[in-house]
Amino acid sequence: MAKEIERKFLVSGDFKKDAIGAEQIVQAYLSSVPERSVRVRIHGPQAFITVKGAGNVSGNSRFEWEKEIPVEDARSLMALCEPGKIEKIRYLVPAGRHVFEVDEFQGENAGLVVAEVELQSEDEEFEKPSWLGEEVTGQASYYNVSLIRRPYKTW
Repeated sequence: MAKEIERKFLVSGDFKKDAIGAEQIVQAYLSSVPERSVRVRIHGPQAFITVKGAGNVSGNSRFEWEKEIPVEDARSLMALCEPGKIEKIRYLVPAGRHVFEVDEFQGENAGLVVAEVELQSEDEEFEKPSWLGEEVTGQASYYNVSLIRRPYKTW
Protein backbone atom coordinates (compact mmCIF):
# COMPACT_ATOMS: atom_id res chain seq x y z
CA MET A 1 0.00 0.00 0.00
CA ALA A 2 1.13 3.53 -0.78
CA LYS A 3 2.15 6.22 1.64
CA GLU A 4 1.77 9.90 0.77
CA ILE A 5 4.40 12.31 2.10
CA GLU A 6 3.73 15.96 1.38
CA ARG A 7 4.15 19.47 2.72
CA LYS A 8 1.46 22.13 2.27
CA PHE A 9 1.85 25.92 2.08
CA LEU A 10 -0.25 29.00 1.50
CA VAL A 11 0.68 30.92 -1.63
CA SER A 12 1.71 34.56 -1.27
CA GLY A 13 2.94 35.54 -4.72
CA ASP A 14 2.63 35.08 -8.46
CA PHE A 15 3.13 31.41 -9.36
CA LYS A 16 1.13 31.34 -12.61
CA LYS A 17 3.99 32.68 -14.76
CA ASP A 18 5.94 29.50 -13.93
CA ALA A 19 3.04 27.03 -14.37
CA ILE A 20 3.47 24.30 -16.99
CA GLY A 21 -0.13 23.12 -16.93
CA ALA A 22 -3.55 23.60 -15.34
CA GLU A 23 -6.70 21.48 -15.06
CA GLN A 24 -10.12 21.80 -13.47
CA ILE A 25 -10.80 19.44 -10.55
CA VAL A 26 -14.16 18.60 -8.96
CA GLN A 27 -14.28 16.24 -6.01
CA ALA A 28 -16.67 14.98 -3.37
CA TYR A 29 -16.53 12.48 -0.50
CA LEU A 30 -18.25 9.15 0.02
CA SER A 31 -16.78 9.15 3.55
CA SER A 32 -15.21 12.06 5.38
CA VAL A 33 -14.51 10.66 8.84
CA PRO A 34 -11.09 11.76 10.21
CA GLU A 35 -9.67 8.21 10.37
CA ARG A 36 -10.34 7.59 6.67
CA SER A 37 -11.73 9.52 3.77
CA VAL A 38 -13.00 8.14 0.48
CA ARG A 39 -12.85 10.70 -2.29
CA VAL A 40 -14.23 10.71 -5.83
CA ARG A 41 -12.42 13.13 -8.14
CA ILE A 42 -12.82 14.21 -11.74
CA HIS A 43 -9.50 15.71 -12.81
CA GLY A 44 -9.64 17.03 -16.34
CA PRO A 45 -10.40 14.04 -18.63
CA GLN A 46 -9.74 11.43 -15.90
CA ALA A 47 -11.45 10.27 -12.73
CA PHE A 48 -10.22 8.58 -9.56
CA ILE A 49 -11.40 7.05 -6.32
CA THR A 50 -9.01 7.60 -3.42
CA VAL A 51 -8.86 6.28 0.14
CA LYS A 52 -6.76 8.25 2.63
CA GLY A 53 -5.97 7.36 6.22
CA ALA A 54 -5.35 9.66 9.15
CA GLY A 55 -2.10 11.63 9.08
CA ASN A 56 0.85 10.97 11.36
CA VAL A 57 1.68 13.32 14.25
CA SER A 58 3.49 15.86 12.04
CA GLY A 59 0.79 15.75 9.36
CA ASN A 60 3.48 15.07 6.73
CA SER A 61 2.47 11.52 5.80
CA ARG A 62 -0.51 9.20 5.64
CA PHE A 63 -1.77 6.09 3.89
CA GLU A 64 -3.15 6.73 0.40
CA TRP A 65 -4.62 4.34 -2.17
CA GLU A 66 -5.88 5.60 -5.53
CA LYS A 67 -7.45 3.91 -8.54
CA GLU A 68 -8.43 5.40 -11.88
CA ILE A 69 -12.10 4.86 -12.76
CA PRO A 70 -14.24 5.82 -15.76
CA VAL A 71 -15.50 9.43 -15.63
CA GLU A 72 -19.11 8.25 -15.95
CA ASP A 73 -18.64 6.03 -12.88
CA ALA A 74 -17.24 9.01 -10.97
CA ARG A 75 -20.27 11.11 -11.91
CA SER A 76 -22.57 8.33 -10.70
CA LEU A 77 -20.65 7.97 -7.44
CA MET A 78 -20.78 11.73 -6.85
CA ALA A 79 -24.56 11.43 -6.68
CA LEU A 80 -24.04 9.17 -3.62
CA CYS A 81 -21.50 11.45 -1.92
CA GLU A 82 -21.95 13.47 1.23
CA PRO A 83 -23.26 17.02 0.67
CA GLY A 84 -20.81 19.56 -0.75
CA LYS A 85 -17.97 19.45 -3.23
CA ILE A 86 -14.60 21.01 -3.87
CA GLU A 87 -13.96 22.88 -7.11
CA LYS A 88 -10.49 24.14 -7.97
CA ILE A 89 -7.98 24.73 -10.70
CA ARG A 90 -4.73 22.83 -10.19
CA TYR A 91 -1.55 24.34 -11.61
CA LEU A 92 1.68 22.34 -11.97
CA VAL A 93 4.64 24.55 -11.08
CA PRO A 94 8.22 23.22 -11.23
CA ALA A 95 10.75 24.36 -8.63
CA GLY A 96 14.15 22.71 -8.54
CA ARG A 97 13.76 18.90 -8.66
CA HIS A 98 10.09 19.00 -7.62
CA VAL A 99 6.77 20.03 -9.10
CA PHE A 100 4.37 21.86 -6.80
CA GLU A 101 0.64 21.32 -7.21
CA VAL A 102 -0.95 24.72 -6.64
CA ASP A 103 -4.70 24.67 -6.05
CA GLU A 104 -6.71 27.82 -6.67
CA PHE A 105 -10.07 27.11 -5.04
CA GLN A 106 -13.40 28.23 -6.46
CA GLY A 107 -16.97 28.44 -5.20
CA GLU A 108 -17.31 28.62 -1.41
CA ASN A 109 -13.51 28.37 -1.06
CA ALA A 110 -12.65 31.13 -3.55
CA GLY A 111 -9.68 33.21 -2.42
CA LEU A 112 -7.77 30.26 -0.99
CA VAL A 113 -4.61 29.20 -2.84
CA VAL A 114 -2.58 26.29 -1.47
CA ALA A 115 0.61 24.65 -2.77
CA GLU A 116 1.65 21.06 -2.04
CA VAL A 117 4.90 19.28 -2.76
CA GLU A 118 5.18 15.49 -2.63
CA LEU A 119 8.37 14.09 -1.15
CA GLN A 120 10.13 10.73 -0.95
CA SER A 121 10.86 11.12 2.78
CA GLU A 122 9.76 13.44 5.57
CA ASP A 123 13.22 15.03 5.82
CA GLU A 124 13.78 15.49 2.06
CA GLU A 125 15.12 18.93 1.12
CA PHE A 126 13.31 20.93 -1.57
CA GLU A 127 13.59 24.35 -3.18
CA LYS A 128 11.12 26.89 -1.79
CA PRO A 129 10.06 29.31 -4.55
CA SER A 130 9.57 33.01 -3.71
CA TRP A 131 5.78 32.74 -3.98
CA LEU A 132 5.57 30.12 -1.23
CA GLY A 133 4.01 31.47 1.96
CA GLU A 134 3.24 30.12 5.43
CA GLU A 135 3.46 26.36 5.93
CA VAL A 136 0.12 24.79 6.88
CA THR A 137 1.12 21.10 6.80
CA GLY A 138 -0.98 19.14 9.28
CA GLN A 139 -3.49 21.95 9.85
CA ALA A 140 -6.79 20.12 9.35
CA SER A 141 -8.72 23.25 8.35
CA TYR A 142 -6.78 23.25 5.05
CA TYR A 143 -7.66 19.63 4.17
CA ASN A 144 -10.10 19.45 1.27
CA VAL A 145 -12.46 17.33 3.33
CA SER A 146 -12.53 20.08 6.00
CA LEU A 147 -13.13 22.79 3.39
CA ILE A 148 -16.40 21.11 2.45
CA ARG A 149 -17.65 21.26 6.06
CA ARG A 150 -16.26 24.73 6.79
CA PRO A 151 -15.59 26.64 3.56
CA TYR A 152 -12.87 29.27 3.42
CA LYS A 153 -15.44 32.08 2.88
CA THR A 154 -16.77 31.42 6.42
CA TRP A 155 -13.40 31.88 8.18
